[in-house]
Amino acid sequence: MPLSPPSSRRALRHTRAIHIEAFARDDGLWDIDARITDTKTRDSKLASGVRPAGAPIHDLSLRLTIDLQLNVVNAEAVSDAVPYPGYCDTIGPDYSKLVGLNLLKGFRDGVRQRMAGIQGCTHLTELAQVLPTAAVQAFAGDVIDTRDGDQADDQQQKPFQLDRCHALRTDGGAVARFYPRWAVKSEATTEPS
Repeated sequence: MPLSPPSSRRALRHTRAIHIEAFARDDGLWDIDARITDTKTRDSKLASGVRPAGAPIHDLSLRLTIDLQLNVVNAEAVSDAVPYPGYCDTIGPDYSKLVGLNLLKGFRDGVRQRMAGIQGCTHLTELAQVLPTAAVQAFAGDVIDTRDGDQADDQQQKPFQLDRCHALRTDGGAVARFYPRWAVKSEATTEPS
């Protein structure tokens, strides 16, 4: 279902795009490559000069290399377009401070502690915050067992994704229908109308 139609005429002025790709490596590790871009539909007067319409104000990339337990074993960042060249684009090496964090165990707090404020780039730090769910999605069905329904009769552990969002709560209708073995009866266990 799309968003509702706009209630007023409008003109596109700014686009932020976030693109994430996950790669299984030959050495058993995974690379999670993330990129964020900001563009304007008009020329932008920055303190460092005019940025033409359509040229990125930000074009930043972050790569986390993770093991199968979602531990960060390497991190790198680059800044290909920035509003303050020679300043913004010098912080990349500091993102190696993310090494040692685990994407599922306090990662976002760890990123804030290590890279917030003047310790990092606002945009790269914000980009890092979305990587845990992207990595889980990449691992789903490949590294993390997400079997469901009748295929999971011999499964001993509750599927990873259950009780991690409102739709897959164990006392909800989706789990009752698609993961009946793991369903917990409650008032909320109903089918959608």
